[in-house]
Amino acid sequence: MFATSLLDRRSKPERIADQAREQMLTAINSAGDTARDTVRSAKRVATHLTDGAGNRVGPVANEAWYRATSAVDALAGRRPGLPWAWVAGAALAGAVVGWAVGTVTQAVLRRVEASRDAEQLEFIDVDPLRPPV
Repeated sequence: MFATSLLDRRSKPERIADQAREQMLTAINSAGDTARDTVRSAKRVATHLTDGAGNRVGPVANEAWYRATSAVDALAGRRPGLPWAWVAGAALAGAVVGWAVGTVTQAVLRRVEASRDAEQLEFIDVDPLRPPV
């Protein structure tokens, strides 16, 4: 009975002001949470869009840089360098083809020699000036 609430002793305008203050704080906190969620969502979408744009623009920018550099070199009278990667690749491909042809040729020659040995041909010297016996 002695423990009465302090809120009960205040006047009606004070209680209404406190209620209004509580509702305002709740609304502000709710708006802040909503705004924070909206910002996070917008940030996620923007990041996704910029990543996609960066993935598309990167190769185009590299190609543009290459072409611009080539154009400046051409205008300056400099010749383009040899494509050493292509030269090395062609040399390697030639070596592989040469090795394959050599291996196949050796195998064919071995088979031909083996078939000749199997026949065991006998050669006879024929002297056209001597009569046959």
